[in-house]
Amino acid sequence: MIRKYTLRMALAVLFGAVSVAGIGGSPQSVEAASNMVPDYEVKLLLNPSTVLGTDYKLTSSVKTAFGMPDTVTKMNVQFLDTNAKDIYNNGWSPRIRKTEGEDNFELSYKKRYSITGNDINSALTLANQEGFDSGDTGYEAQIEWGYQKKTLSITRTKSGSKSGYSGMDLPNQSDSRSLLINNAPDKFNNWVSDGWGTSKLSSSRIYGPVLAKRSIGTWSGQQLYIEVWPIRNAAGTGTEYIVEASFKTKSESEASTKHDELIAYLQAKGWFLPQDSLKTQLMMDRY
Repeated sequence: MIRKYTLRMALAVLFGAVSVAGIGGSPQSVEAASNMVPDYEVKLLLNPSTVLGTDYKLTSSVKTAFGMPDTVTKMNVQFLDTNAKDIYNNGWSPRIRKTEGEDNFELSYKKRYSITGNDINSALTLANQEGFDSGDTGYEAQIEWGYQKKTLSITRTKSGSKSGYSGMDLPNQSDSRSLLINNAPDKFNNWVSDGWGTSKLSSSRIYGPVLAKRSIGTWSGQQLYIEVWPIRNAAGTGTEYIVEASFKTKSESEASTKHDELIAYLQAKGWFLPQDSLKTQLMMDRY
């Protein structure tokens, strides 16, 4: 009986409002949960050879253009996964970040969905069918809007602390595992099977860390961020600098319009790099 009722409820979620028997046998209407409502983050790459000086910091012309101060905010970032990248290959990225000026570590569990043919709604609907709907107030949905590629990311963020660390230090492998295991949300933990997430984390290793620097300014009425990420190069012999400009908005139409306007602005300055930003993938590939 329980299994049959569960099946009816599942069908209700998939196909909309239906009538199912309540506790007393009377019909009750079950509405399918609505899709999550995302915000939008436009992310565009800048050419490091034209926007960074010999010290690998933003040039004065870039900072002046966006009203950015000389001060930056440091962010130390690392991911955890198995050697076979079981977690990443199932669309998840568990991350630990320490931001300058903050006491605790930021723990995030991000699930990504590819967007094909600009069909954002299909990605949100698939996420809904897999358990991420508008009732999930602990998760945040965002469309990461790159040069040509869009990705739906759904993130659960938590805070954690460990004694023995100071400044920009990130926890070692053992402490990183325990932090992410102890704070793992159910959807991540039970994604493939019960306890899958924490099982994978228990045999995980660190990918990274990368110490990035963020500058904050303004452009066209938007708060604009430029981050410089020094990532190990493909050969493993040196460093490749990834420079990313980004802004956030709750409006899809504004994201679309200002995405194109910012590209045109950066192109006119000779600063634009016509590629999609793949920082996480690079870290997973190179560490």
